[in-house]
Formats: sequence, structure tokens, C-alpha cells
Amino acid sequence: MTYIELRADKLEHNYRFLDRMFSEQGKSWSVVSKMLCGNKKYIEEIIRLGAREICDSRLTNLKVIKAIDPTVQTVYIKPPAKRNISTVVKYADVSFNSEYQTIKLLSDEAQRQDRKHKVIIMIELGDLREGIMGENLMAFYDAVFQLPNIEVTGIGTNLNCLHGVLPSQDKLIQLCLYQQLIEARFNRKIPWVTGGTSIVVPLLAYGQVPEGVNHFRIGETLYFGNNLLTGEPIDGMEVDVFKLYSEIIEITEKPKVPIGYLAENPSGEMLKVQEEDYGKTSYRAILDVGLLDSATDFLIPDDKDIRIAGASSDMLIIDLGKTSGSYKVGDMVSFSLKYMGALHLLNSRYIDKRIVHKDNKDQ
Repeated sequence: MTYIELRADKLEHNYRFLDRMFSEQGKSWSVVSKMLCGNKKYIEEIIRLGAREICDSRLTNLKVIKAIDPTVQTVYIKPPAKRNISTVVKYADVSFNSEYQTIKLLSDEAQRQDRKHKVIIMIELGDLREGIMGENLMAFYDAVFQLPNIEVTGIGTNLNCLHGVLPSQDKLIQLCLYQQLIEARFNRKIPWVTGGTSIVVPLLAYGQVPEGVNHFRIGETLYFGNNLLTGEPIDGMEVDVFKLYSEIIEITEKPKVPIGYLAENPSGEMLKVQEEDYGKTSYRAILDVGLLDSATDFLIPDDKDIRIAGASSDMLIIDLGKTSGSYKVGDMVSFSLKYMGALHLLNSRYIDKRIVHKDNKDQ
């Protein structure tokens, strides 16, 4: 038995914290829900908190959002695949784009569906993921402005998503200058300058976000309360919105060093034996979770005396030391999670998903 738990009161605390912070600085923001992997209960919780705009990179997740509340503005935060155009127009009010031919297809489909589709045009600022190059900007916008049923509602960028290029005041100023040039050249208003994701949040506290950057897409900081520049918690935010609990299915005192000739395990790993471990034993517990659900690097035992010894596809091995302590078969061991760990677990159909409210009743 293994489950991941969302603590609704901590999520609400972080949502209110961010909402207040952005409001005080005159910025708008959207919740990025992709980590929730379309879980209906969790998305309902986000909407209950007041989110009126939700971003996701999976169309099936946007469909879930629209089924819960059709009035929520949905944003598809990656360039659409041509074969998904009809679904994008149907379930995404807004999409991120960097290819003219794709926007032309969105225009054609929007006409067929008799609706207007909004686009955010993404600009390359150095991280080398999606985005058009600055020298092509004017010609690109000129062409897109001619397309029917397309509303250019913003300019945006992504940083630190692929090669780790950090946001800076200079890069964000450059984004604002692009917006000003477009508005002056075409006499068209570009409402959104969407300056980035959770990686940009610390710059607000440092006073390094230009006034013109008026929109953010926030996921990781909402769920983990962390400063992505320093890796430290943000003062006043909750860091454990999500918790993992896994049941102990075996506890046995065993040698610390494997017995027999060693080769690579199924994960391609070769154990490096520590000389001092020869002849020693420790209590090892097996948990009902494995690499199929999450990599061990993303799991942090809440009990600091526990060490993760390794994992196979469906079982996680923890070292309890010289004594099993208070643990016994059937006990649940809790873990804090890193972002990618929570993402993998929430995407696993083998892991139960629960919500705990202040009255401590699971849902």
C-alpha cells in the first residue's frame, strides 16, 4: 500500500501567500497544474481556492479542467502539435506558439469551431527551448496579426527549463522592450508580458522584475514553497503540501554487503562496496513502492535515521541501521518529495491519491 497525500490547508496557505504577493506588486498569475496529472480531486481544490486561469501542457488535463468549470481560462503551455489542433482549439482558450504555420492552422480551426483562439508568442532568450529569434520578431507578428479568429494576447519566454539559463533583470527588460517595439510598430496592444515560471519568483523579492512584466505561470513554488535560485524554502511558505506514505512489507537483519559475484542490476547500476561494510549487518526494510513510481533521488525520508539503500522496479529498500527501532511490518514510512518525485508519483496509476483537509479526513 502506497499513497500520496495533498494537504489542502497547506496548499491554500501557499496559494494565498502567492496571490497576495503578486497582487501587492500589481502582477497577475496563473496556476500551472501539469504536476497534478489531471487528477480531478486535486484540480477541484485549485479551482476552489479561486484560480480563474490554469496552465497545463497536456490536453487531456485541460479537458478535465473544462469539465469541472468551463469558465476557467485554460492555457496550453507548449507549441501545439499539428495533429492536435482541433483539440487545442476546443479545450485551450490560449496556447503558446512559436511557428507561423501552426498558428495558421489554429486560425483555420478556430473559424471552423466559430470561436476566437488566443495566442502567446514565445521569444527565445537563451535557454534554447521554444521561442522565435528576436531578429524574426516583427515579420512574425506582422503575419500573425493578419490571421482571422486569432487574438495575440501576449509575449512570453521560458528560462531555466532546458539548459538551466537563469532569468535576469536584463533578460526580462529585453522581453519588455520587444513588447514595446511591437505595440509601437503595429499600433496593437499586447496585454500580457508573461515573464516566466517559479524560477522568476525570487527576483520579485529582489526588486529585479521590470514593471512591464505583468504575468507569471506558477507551479513548483505553489506546491513546494521553494526559492528555485537558492534551493531554500521561501520564508512564510509551506514546503510539504505533498507527502508520500509507503507500507513496510518486510523487515530483516541482513548483511550490508551482497553475497556472490556482482554485475550490473536491471537499472544498469554497479554497486560500489565499502570496505568497512564487510562482516557487518543492518536492519533493512522493504517498502511497497519502486522505480516504476519514482527515482530514489527525489524521495526524502522524514525520519533522518533512515537511509535509502536502493530500489528495484516495484520495491524500495531502506536501511534502518543496527536496530529496527519502532518499525514493524505494516507500518507506513513517510517521505517529503522533490518536484520530479511528486510529478512521477502523481503520474503513476499504481499510487493512490488522497486529500487531507483540516478536519483530518481523507478523501
